[in-house]
Parts: sequence; C-alpha cells; structure tokens
Amino acid sequence: MNQGYASTLSGGGGHMHAVAISRGVLSMKLFIKSLMVAVLFAFSAGLASAEEIKRHVEIQTSKGNIEIELYADKAPESVKNFLRYALAAAYDDTIFHRVIPGFMIQGGGFEANFRERPNADPIRNEADNGLKNLRGTLAMARASDPHSATSQFFINLKDNGFLDFRSRNSGGWGYTVFGKVTAGMDVVDAIAMVQTTSVRQYDNVPVVPVIIKGVIVR
Repeated sequence: MNQGYASTLSGGGGHMHAVAISRGVLSMKLFIKSLMVAVLFAFSAGLASAEEIKRHVEIQTSKGNIEIELYADKAPESVKNFLRYALAAAYDDTIFHRVIPGFMIQGGGFEANFRERPNADPIRNEADNGLKNLRGTLAMARASDPHSATSQFFINLKDNGFLDFRSRNSGGWGYTVFGKVTAGMDVVDAIAMVQTTSVRQYDNVPVVPVIIKGVIVR
C-alpha cells in the first residue's frame, strides 16, 4: 500500500506573459503555504511530545465524525507523528483519496484537487508492536520502503492479516497499527460505500470528495 494509494497533471506574447505571471503567483502561493506548514510543524514538534499522553482524537469528515483511540504505548513514534500533523492542522481540508470496499479507506495526504500536502520526514516502521490490522484499526500508509510513512493513514474495513508484521525485511514489515475506531464506524462504512472513479494515475477515488475537515486532539 503506497503513499499515493495502507501508504505513498500557442498564443501571442501577451498571453504568454499573462501565463507566466499566473504561474508565478501560483508558485508564490504554494511556497507561502509550504512555509506556513513548515513553521507549524516546527511549533507542533514540541507540543507533540507534551500531548503524547492524549490518547483520543476525532477525525471530522464531510460524512460525519470518527473517534479514535491512539495506542501511544504500542506505537509511540507513529502516534507522535500523527499528533504532530493533527496539531499543525495539516490534515485540515484533505481528503480520503482511496476507498476500496471490503479493504480500507485511506487519506491524509491530498487536497480535493489532488495537490499533495507537504510532509515531515518519514518515520520508523513500528508494525512489530504486536498489533494487528483488524477491522476498525488505524494504520500508517507508506511506499515500498517499510520506513517511509509520513502523513497518510488508513482505516481497515475488515481483518487484513496480510498487512501484519511477519519479519524484519522489506517484504515482511507490514503496516503499523497505531489506533482503533471507538465510535463512528458507521461513518467509516458509509465512506466505504461512496461511488469511486479514476483521477489521473489514481484509482478508487471518490466521485464526490470525502473531506477531512480536521483532526481534533482530545
């Protein structure tokens, strides 16, 4: 389960000048946004350490709210990482971009226009913590590198044992479980039932975006 999908787009001189200006404005906006997120990450890094003991969060979505218990004792680095993004408001207005009924729903990395959000450094895989990818559990998405998880997460719709830790090699690490849904599984199941399509290189994308309005730390 990669991050993109756990994880891992002739005119005259006047027209050309206008396009160049528009692109310049867009680039500046993206730079400012990235800078703001970087500042928030720096600020929230200290907060995450202090807030680690807060074991519950609420994922507020356009389909309803999902309450999560975080397992800071079993997956401390993953919980700290998740709280860092949450406290920095980095999940606000992102989407569940990959929805597969009978498997999982994944989000936390893209906006509705599929612009990818800036990420902090990847974290160490903690899938050897004994926790299993059971229905309702929250886990880190990543790329093929076992230690490449950043912001994206997924919620298991059923028991997905093939995602569990087996061995400490590239093919056996599995996906780190770091929390579980305690309320709002009906919301998760409703998200799983939305109509999906393909967008650019991405499959299983909801036709109507399912927005993550924010993640509230309790």
